[in-house]
Amino acid sequence: MRAAIRLIVCVGLLLTAAAQADAPALSGDIIADLEQLQRQLQQGEHDSVAERARSQAQRLEGGNTADRWAAALYRQLAAGAEAGAGRSESAADQLRQARRVQEAPLSQRDRWLREEARLRLASGQTEEAVALWLDWHERHASSSDDRWRLARALAELQRWEEAAGWVERALADDPAPDERRQMLAASVFQHAGRGEEALARLEATLGAEAPPEAWRRAAALAQGLGDAQRAAAIWEAGWRLGVLKGETDLRQRIELHLIAGTPARAAEYLEAAVADEVLPDTLDNRRLLARAWEQARDRERALEAWREVAQRSEKGDDWQRLALLANGWGRLELAQEAMQQAQRRGAEVDPHWLSTR
Repeated sequence: MRAAIRLIVCVGLLLTAAAQADAPALSGDIIADLEQLQRQLQQGEHDSVAERARSQAQRLEGGNTADRWAAALYRQLAAGAEAGAGRSESAADQLRQARRVQEAPLSQRDRWLREEARLRLASGQTEEAVALWLDWHERHASSSDDRWRLARALAELQRWEEAAGWVERALADDPAPDERRQMLAASVFQHAGRGEEALARLEATLGAEAPPEAWRRAAALAQGLGDAQRAAAIWEAGWRLGVLKGETDLRQRIELHLIAGTPARAAEYLEAAVADEVLPDTLDNRRLLARAWEQARDRERALEAWREVAQRSEKGDDWQRLALLANGWGRLELAQEAMQQAQRRGAEVDPHWLSTR
């Protein structure tokens, strides 16, 4: 409907400008007929206006200069009627025919081209819309809205490098866009291989109102860029705001702290979660806790945690890990005991290891 209103208004402006030097003069009866059709269109008579306008255009297209100019205006009216009826592709076709009329001023043909691009996009003809917009942009200074629109269309076609170029141009005039455009910029930059820029745009959208998926995506992107500390900081902020929550998100919070080099914090979170029954007291969680204390080099807690794991699992490999860790930290008595337990449970133990301790 908005496209139809724009087209109606343009026709009105054209009728006012019809006597200008760059457009052929129209006869009084043609002007009166165009005005009548415009009034009918404003009243919502889409089908009748479309039929009459197309008929008049076809009748006049083979005439003189003024007739062909009038035919182009009828095509525009037909386009407005088709757009108002929700037939975007048909409306775009009418404008394409109007643009072919050489008697129409170039400035007007360019306006039709731009409007046709919008209609092509609305009808799902994204590739055709992009071609038209690129043609228009070659000759005109564009607004930031136009640049965002073209960037989005190029992204739909997965032409990421081109889309990134238009996002850059849009950001030059619109450096702090709304969340929807920030997300578009992030997606385009990410697909174009410009991860840092993508992450910066994603981070600009984060807040208490941002959906959990935005936080997860930002953390994943930071991790993908090799910046585990940044990923952990993003996740931590989302958790503290209450956006990220639940067992899965808590476990990821812990895993990220392990990766980011803050294992003591990971261990504290996990230990508290198990104690409060937020996370189940499973063997996997106990093994993760032992690994966290080991990475934090908290010897007593790490050895205690690995003993708990080994006792629960009754696996030789777990006892052997405890033995090696205890040996490395100078706890020889514990190391000997653990290695004997490992041997009893089928772990391959070097006999010299036991005999020398």
